[in-house]
Amino acid sequence: MAYRAEDDYDYLFKVVLIGDSGVGKSNLLSRFTRNEFSLESKSTIGVEFATRSIRVDDKVVKAQIWDTAGQESKKALDIGDDPAAPPRGQTINVGGKDDVSAVKKAGCCSS
Repeated sequence: MAYRAEDDYDYLFKVVLIGDSGVGKSNLLSRFTRNEFSLESKSTIGVEFATRSIRVDDKVVKAQIWDTAGQESKKALDIGDDPAAPPRGQTINVGGKDDVSAVKKAGCCSS
């Protein structure tokens, strides 16, 4: 169930979606935040940002999600080792042959 008050929340999750171009980061963001999906999506230029708040039992959970343009390194995102920076989540094309190497290249997940 969606919850609309953007400044009233109990928990905040910050996530940056990273991964190679064309793996579905933008559609993941669009589907989760706007309930939209397009088979003919355009490449992201720069970074897109969206939020969604949902009610879980008696708590409001807010997600702040950044969609990158296939910039898989934190150097490319310019977030460095800043502890205030949002965590990164890897989005990969599960049908692609280079999935494991893409995850390793991003440096966000252990193999």
